[in-house]
Amino acid sequence: MKQSITFGVDDVKQDIAGEKFEAGLSSSRPRVLLTPKEESKLWRKVDLKLMPMIALMYLLCFMDRGNAKLDGLITQLKLDGNQYNVALTLFFVILWGLVMVTMGFVKTYAQLVGVRFCLGIAESGFYPGVAYYLTMWYPKYMLQRRFALFLGAATSAGAFSGILAYGINFMNGDGGYQGWSWIFILEGAATFVVGFIALFVMVDYPSTAKFLTPAEQQYIIQQREFSEVDEKGDVTTQVRAAFTDWQVWAMCIVQISISVPLYGITYFLPFGYSTSTSQLLSAPPYILGVIVLLVVAYFSDKTQRRSPFIFASQVIAIVGFIINITNVPNGVKYFGTYLCVAGPYTGGVGTIIWLANNLEGKLKRAVGMALMICIGNLGGAIASNIFRSQDAPRYILGLGVEIALLAMGMIAVPIIALTYRRMNARKDALWQQAEVEGSEILDKEESFRYTL
Repeated sequence: MKQSITFGVDDVKQDIAGEKFEAGLSSSRPRVLLTPKEESKLWRKVDLKLMPMIALMYLLCFMDRGNAKLDGLITQLKLDGNQYNVALTLFFVILWGLVMVTMGFVKTYAQLVGVRFCLGIAESGFYPGVAYYLTMWYPKYMLQRRFALFLGAATSAGAFSGILAYGINFMNGDGGYQGWSWIFILEGAATFVVGFIALFVMVDYPSTAKFLTPAEQQYIIQQREFSEVDEKGDVTTQVRAAFTDWQVWAMCIVQISISVPLYGITYFLPFGYSTSTSQLLSAPPYILGVIVLLVVAYFSDKTQRRSPFIFASQVIAIVGFIINITNVPNGVKYFGTYLCVAGPYTGGVGTIIWLANNLEGKLKRAVGMALMICIGNLGGAIASNIFRSQDAPRYILGLGVEIALLAMGMIAVPIIALTYRRMNARKDALWQQAEVEGSEILDKEESFRYTL
């Protein structure tokens, strides 16, 4: 790897959010050129440093959300009606490992709701924070594969937690606690340990990453710079721009249409089998979901397209939910569950990355992504309440709502893509006019192209 650049990072300024300003680091120094082999080696080095810990933390974040219901939580706490659904809702209204451990010791419905609310607060910033964090490391068309690896941890959690819960169920009665209590206690303890290790393993930005050489830092910053647009205005202006940008709210519609089905299938897998059998059967659909997620992410980055893959994932999901709403044998419903898992997980990643690719400016992108993910998390609250206990085992209401939302998203995606195409065409026309008139080259904002 070429080492033609020698400089330190001591002179890099720090802004109010703690992020290091990197523009001067890149623009005022010679550019680093790498061969394809050297570039591949560098990104592999970054991946191995960042992705394992991020994925592990999110796997632990996602593991506790479903199987405790099967292991006696409802029976021991005497939950009836929609009380379990209310407890799930409070998780999304908003010391993560420690809070999760305390869930294993709750004795009443009131305690469950209170602790679940605290858990939601503890976990609320992790998902949008990681989404933005990855945009600070990877170029726009390398981003979805990495984010798929991150979210794949959550999908894997659906498989792993079912198997783990099946094993922990054999601890039922140990120490006077039922199986559902041991699920929260053991998974919470693991979360606490991993979180402590992450304090010493994780790094913040390329400009301060000690595991990179100065030349490697410079190269990563260069690659992101090609798709960046200069910030305009102060912090307030940028935040306002995020809240008033049509893209953010349009993507919120798509995300909510995907997140409700995503969370719905996580909580309520309608197999109709015994508890232990249901836990084991929950694993294969999530394994397929991870495979589809990674394959789609690879081709989405390679083709530099987002909307076709999001639309295809919605089609897959809606077919799965239509199968499950019909009165067919459980074996056919189980096949539909594979589609119900693979579709929403794949589409959810694509929507987040689609918005990340198309929001100009770091601060605007950070706020816009956080807003969209926040709105998307309302899908968890919705899903928690449309699958009511009185609707079991077919859950006509819940499945019907999810089908309607997926159809809404399938309408929104082509409209958004066509709008981006028109916006790109207008920018192309400006460039052609500038070339004909011999005028000055347009600024970064005019050279920015929206991803379709």
